Amino acid sequence: MENNEIKYPDLSGADAKEIALEAVRILDTRKARDIKLLRVEEQTIIAEYFVICGGSSSTQIKSMAGEVEFKLSMCGNPARGLDGYTEGKWVVIDFGSVMVHIFNAENREFYKLEKFWADAEEIDISSILTE
Repeated sequence: MENNEIKYPDLSGADAKEIALEAVRILDTRKARDIKLLRVEEQTIIAEYFVICGGSSSTQIKSMAGEVEFKLSMCGNPARGLDGYTEGKWVVIDFGSVMVHIFNAENREFYKLEKFWADAEEIDISSILTE
């Protein structure tokens, strides 16, 4: 009998960076634009890492949010909260130590999270991006 079950990495005991990197990989497969990974643990108590990216439409943004939420849950890290999904302009997914921000172009330019958190360390993710 053939086993067609999809295997997800077990990240239930993973540190925040591993979870953030998996979120980056998932977003990359969904064609997220300009993905950034910021280490913000020295700037705030709300998270250790922010993943920030953009989408070209509310449909794509919702799709990316759903994919990250589902796949990280399958890896043993269910989301603690999700906001902005209905509008699909800026979706925030809270994984505890990792916050994923998915923006449309207008809101990303307006809120400028990368500039707001300019003191945070930007993690080089170029080796895991496919584009």
